[in-house]
Amino acid sequence: MIKRAMLVSLVSLLTLAGCHSFKKENVQPPTPLAKDFKPTVQVTRLWHERVGDGAGDSGVRLRPTVVDGVLYADSTDGKLAAFDAATGKTLWSKSSRTHGWFGWGDKKRKDAQYAGGPAVGGDLLAVGTLDGHVYGVNAKDGSPRWEAELNTQVLASPVIIGNQVIVRGSNGRVYSLDAATGERQWVNDQGNVPLLSVRGNGGLLVANGVVFFGSDDGLLVALRLDNGSKLWEQRLASGEGRTEIDRLNDADGAILLDGSTLYGTAYHGNVVAIDGPSGRPLWSHPFSSYTSLAVKYNAIFGVDDQSRVWAFDKSGGADMWKNDALRYRWLTGPAVQGNYVVVGDAEGYVHWLQTGDGALAARERLSKKAIRAQPLVVGDVVYVQDVKGHIGAYRLSSP
Repeated sequence: MIKRAMLVSLVSLLTLAGCHSFKKENVQPPTPLAKDFKPTVQVTRLWHERVGDGAGDSGVRLRPTVVDGVLYADSTDGKLAAFDAATGKTLWSKSSRTHGWFGWGDKKRKDAQYAGGPAVGGDLLAVGTLDGHVYGVNAKDGSPRWEAELNTQVLASPVIIGNQVIVRGSNGRVYSLDAATGERQWVNDQGNVPLLSVRGNGGLLVANGVVFFGSDDGLLVALRLDNGSKLWEQRLASGEGRTEIDRLNDADGAILLDGSTLYGTAYHGNVVAIDGPSGRPLWSHPFSSYTSLAVKYNAIFGVDDQSRVWAFDKSGGADMWKNDALRYRWLTGPAVQGNYVVVGDAEGYVHWLQTGDGALAARERLSKKAIRAQPLVVGDVVYVQDVKGHIGAYRLSSP
């Protein structure tokens, strides 16, 4: 038990959930930001709001979602809120301590520790928690609808599709819940979860009647949406090495779909392109990452485990460019805003890089707290949330 605890602590320090800010325990110092940096594109902050205390020290990645002009966000201290995505005006805000539903009105009961970010489909909002619950909420006003108990941490945002809410648990299982009642429809069990894994779960992707996700043991898995049976699986990382840390091979980034091709990554693994319908590998390139990818034009963008930003040719996986100016700043996964790649870092900075050559184009500071979740781009606006619940909305323009 002592050995395992030491390993878990070391993993937290080196890689993942513990990297909220730059501390003396970090093995490698972060690359300093250039003081004479001159931006080539202008960043305008549209608004700045806050939801609760964010993720705090939980290590989870809370990412907002935007649907029909409304931004929804949550926090691990039980706050759930909706904002006008254009102005930041609060439309409604609920606290699990005072909400009074599912026993939440009991002041002796702890706040619901929301995790992963909310999902919205129609007028339903679904959100999971660190204590193993999924809540169904009216997206219009935050009023309660149902509660489902899974008895496992829910670290990734659910997916709402038709009459189903698809949820991934940290126990390796994927659940389908009835969107109207929260009752279980099916459960898929991927088997044993590795002894050690990177903190977090990759998001689910649902397309063409199939559920895709990356597993904690380095697999990209495809399930039937209607009954949860496995269609195929492909390995993203082998999990080889002398120690348990060497064998960490989580696929913690969300699976990316472009046309009929799937793209995924894994820690100590590869960036891989797979034919979606058949599961047939198309190409593979060595690449260790625990964040999500992004796609634009002919390129796949990723951030490796040393916080170097890469672009790969999406047709064959060849390197297009690499930028190491932000190395060891513990970047988020990338998003694409127009002709720029956007990432956040552990000191609250947001960075923009040119998609063509990777050159740094702009930076803005949301706060002094770490940004862990991948930025969200909707239209020409990017939304960023830090670990203390600060949310910023940014638009680009010519200088």
